Amino acid sequence: MVPLLLPSSPIHSFPATPKLSFRSKPRPIIRAAAGLEVDSFTKKSGYLFQLSAFEAESLLDYSPSRIAAIYRRKPLILLRRLIQVGTTFGKWFGVRYIDNLMERSDQMFKVRAAELRKILVELGPAYIKIAQAVSSRPDLIPPSYLDELSLLQDRITPFSTEVALDTIEKELGLRIDELFSEISPEPVAAASLGQVYQARLRRSGQVVAVKVQRPGVQAAISLDILILRFLAGVVKKAGKFNTDLQAVIDEWASSLFREMDYRKEADNGLKFRRLYGGLKDVFVPNINMEHTTRRVLVMEWVEGQKLSEVKDLYLVEVGVYCSFNQLLENGFYHADPHPGNLFRTFDGKLAYIDFGMMGEFKQEFREGFIEACLHLVNRDFDALSKDFVTLGLLPPTAEKEAVTKALTGVFQDAVAKGVRNISFGDLLGNLGTTILAVLEGIAISSDPNYKVLGSTYPWIAKKVLTDSSPQLKSSLQALLYKSLRARTEKALVKIQREEANSRVVFKEILYFTLTEKGSFVREILIEEFAKEVNGVGNPNNNQSAYLEESSLLSYQPALVSEILAMLSIIPELPPELQQQLLRLPADLARRLISRASARTIQRIFL
Repeated sequence: MVPLLLPSSPIHSFPATPKLSFRSKPRPIIRAAAGLEVDSFTKKSGYLFQLSAFEAESLLDYSPSRIAAIYRRKPLILLRRLIQVGTTFGKWFGVRYIDNLMERSDQMFKVRAAELRKILVELGPAYIKIAQAVSSRPDLIPPSYLDELSLLQDRITPFSTEVALDTIEKELGLRIDELFSEISPEPVAAASLGQVYQARLRRSGQVVAVKVQRPGVQAAISLDILILRFLAGVVKKAGKFNTDLQAVIDEWASSLFREMDYRKEADNGLKFRRLYGGLKDVFVPNINMEHTTRRVLVMEWVEGQKLSEVKDLYLVEVGVYCSFNQLLENGFYHADPHPGNLFRTFDGKLAYIDFGMMGEFKQEFREGFIEACLHLVNRDFDALSKDFVTLGLLPPTAEKEAVTKALTGVFQDAVAKGVRNISFGDLLGNLGTTILAVLEGIAISSDPNYKVLGSTYPWIAKKVLTDSSPQLKSSLQALLYKSLRARTEKALVKIQREEANSRVVFKEILYFTLTEKGSFVREILIEEFAKEVNGVGNPNNNQSAYLEESSLLSYQPALVSEILAMLSIIPELPPELQQQLLRLPADLARRLISRASARTIQRIFL
């Protein structure tokens, strides 16, 4: 029986290959024989694939000690891999050096970029994963290298379809014709860990994506991580780094091992769909758990185009909003959002695929992240240095004054020009590249001036105002004190007209201040009014110096226009908020009476 082949997908075009026929008995494993075309990874690094069943089972989870124990018994393979990696990269860097000596670097740039991509594919998944992370930042990588490295996202040379179909049958325990009524003759995409086929489930008729793991990846990644971990230890000792480079490798390796277990990816996908699938213009495909195993994953097919190819800034904004929800609302985020994993569906939604690498953003990091954004925008570089320690971007032993000075030098000019001039990648370094900096990179390709922080700062501010976290409320109060006190010393830099309509901003601030969630802001304002009135009534008391330093209110002509603008908005407020506004004078009077009573008692007894 010959199945109907699915038509070409708008995302990928299927190669013109002979139709596959289903066999009545299980398909034997296809071995690489003379004359049989194999992918370059298998051809160059296939000697790594051989692990015993016991060894493979012991590496289901990442364990440096177990990996080391296995390769202590295989010293020749370890030596061969070291020589292969060293000579391969050494040769490439050598010809780059010669190009520089012969002053032909510019002419050979594209050629060397293509050679580097081929080298990474031959060496395998560990090196491809590193390159994928680098390829997400077009503002950091030269265009020629970016073009080549972007091919590593889903256009790596596929392995044999015969091997892939045999893997599916072995993992699911059924023949291909019992599982699917149609299947593509060749993979529609091939990545570092596996490749994807388009198929139609026989039982339900649903069109699905079938991901099959590349043979040999577990053994290759294990050995390469062992080598990288050793080199990290050498570099740390030679360079006297404060950062524990081996711990960084271990964290990355742990996520990579989890990614190699498609059952964990399926669980991640279901959780991601539950948390974010309901957001406006966000699409998360469903996972078919019945047909998912450790090496095979079946999920709903996504029709569309790569987000990086359509230049849709609206969907970039949707992705940024979804990413901030991932980081700041639930703390469960997509940790591998390279351009190959973000699609624009034909009905205009942002689709996420590939849930192998997910991250957990702890509550203290969420709050530290928000505080870092607030402190940066308000140029509190001393506090920003503490935030960087909280986020793990700087060691606790870092010299505070030196860090503050360095941050001031890096960000001061950009902040002075406005929030929109701050790059998210610059703000949070490696933390940013995992999720939001990828979207920033996609947007930069069509709008060089785009900055994630500039478009999302209002969202961050709203999050701070409405969050119930005591730490964030404390940070906001401190920020309000510092910001408003600065008005007594120097007029604030005028808000750029293109960033916001001042009347709209005033209305939103006033609206929030008068709601139940804004009660703590009213408390701050009433307290400051009380301090000011108290200071005016008692000019000679001991509080005068304190008031001079800390009072948020002073007589400034610069504030008059803003106050008038706020008063003009009052008639537009709902009646219940107008009533709340009318209660403020009574609240102030009670605060003044309370302060006066306290002062009287102090005079009597002290």
